[in-house]
Amino acid sequence: MPYAIRIHETGGPEKMRWEEVSVDSPGPGQVLVRNTAIGLNFIDVYQRTGLYPLSLPLTLGMEGAGVIEAVGPKVKEFKVGDRVAYANPIGSYAEVCVRPVERLVKIPAGVDDKIAAAIMLKGMTAWYLVKRTYKVKKGDTVLVHAAAGGVGQILCQWAKHLGATVIGTVGSDDKAPLAKKAGCKHVIVISREKFVDRVKEITKGKGVAVVYDGVGKDTFMDSLDCLAPLGLMASFGNASGAVTQFNPGVLAQKGALFLTRPTLFTYTAKREDLLKAAQDLFAVVKNKAVKISINQTYPLRDAAQAHIDLEARKTTGSTVLLP
Repeated sequence: MPYAIRIHETGGPEKMRWEEVSVDSPGPGQVLVRNTAIGLNFIDVYQRTGLYPLSLPLTLGMEGAGVIEAVGPKVKEFKVGDRVAYANPIGSYAEVCVRPVERLVKIPAGVDDKIAAAIMLKGMTAWYLVKRTYKVKKGDTVLVHAAAGGVGQILCQWAKHLGATVIGTVGSDDKAPLAKKAGCKHVIVISREKFVDRVKEITKGKGVAVVYDGVGKDTFMDSLDCLAPLGLMASFGNASGAVTQFNPGVLAQKGALFLTRPTLFTYTAKREDLLKAAQDLFAVVKNKAVKISINQTYPLRDAAQAHIDLEARKTTGSTVLLP
């Protein structure tokens, strides 16, 4: 029988179990995928801890890549042997898994499985942030928090590719070169610099058009002070914890600001949007406008250690689990 990383109760990484699982044959509109690479994301932590409540027990993991081993009835778009990647539904921390075809995309030639597994969630998150939530254009100045992280590095490169001046924050000096390499013209080390003051200095008091914040409560309020009037705060993650008890009247006080809490799953709920996201993403990866840094790999059975390192901010770029 195949194995998977499962949790039976929420909590720390110690709740993650490497255990045998039974896998059903694919039904109508489904395929059986043997995973070759699995992406690690902070949403996996949120789900493990119960911040995002889900029914238990469950297999963790939101993105992966692999090869189709069997197809269910009424599947016409895919066949056995196809290389595919996916982000959503949950359950990718497994040697094999059944996936709905409406959430699959084919991996194009020239993109290997590890890269595909590392970009489906993080890369498409960057896609909707720069192409739809706020359409980055030449001449914009943008602020990206956690610029050395998995989403951050992709986001910075893509924003620069679109013509923006990118300001990035990192947690420590050793991560600054990664953010610089990812396209940040200015890098702020928030462990020793007040990023609000630095952003105002860099922009000569004008502020930025948009803040992309996947950090959450530790950066949220100060990020609002970095925005130009009518600027947009895109709060897309909670790495430091969720933002609570926010008074929307603050947005008026700070310059009639806009605030959104976007999710990838809303932006790609329609298949045509999913395919467009994948098409755009694979294109910038293949033409090297966006380079993917897989800086850590772990055996799938050691996913708990990967979670420990992720939460301790020991990882940079993308992390992939290998079955």
